[in-house]
Amino acid sequence: MQKIALPFVACLLAIAASGAHAQSLWKWRDASGQLHVSDTAPPPGTPAKNIISSPGGVSQGAITLTTAASSASTTTATVAAPGASAPETELEKRKKAADKEKAEKEKADRAAIAQKNDAIRKDNCTRATNDATSIQSGVRISTTNAQGERVFLDDAQRAAELRRVQDIAASNCGAAPTGQ
Repeated sequence: MQKIALPFVACLLAIAASGAHAQSLWKWRDASGQLHVSDTAPPPGTPAKNIISSPGGVSQGAITLTTAASSASTTTATVAAPGASAPETELEKRKKAADKEKAEKEKADRAAIAQKNDAIRKDNCTRATNDATSIQSGVRISTTNAQGERVFLDDAQRAAELRRVQDIAASNCGAAPTGQ
């Protein structure tokens, strides 16, 4: 088993090393159309459309070429491929449209929630106002206790219940109901 595994592992390492080496190569076509493969950048003045691949994986994009203007100084020139910025602007347009759509959806959601809250507040206001009117009318009011028995409110309980429904009305209607 080891006799088979060792050559297999060596073969895998050789393939991996060649793949890593291939990623660090430049490929370009010269003016006559001949294909060049090298570990150095193409000569200055090579059009970006003729550069097939670069070590960074950039092909026909913005490529920085370094040229020696003299033995003492180095100049850097950027060559942009024709149409290289078009996909970026299309991507930006899509992103802006998606952001705008998301903002509109959030705004619609907030409006729907506000509308629901207003309806709930209006319902609470109506119920609290009706309860306050019933309590102030003098009619006997009863509740059901834990045993399921009917219990009538005395004057202190009636006053506490009136304060409670007036607080609810104040927070939902804006002002406490006056009653009769």
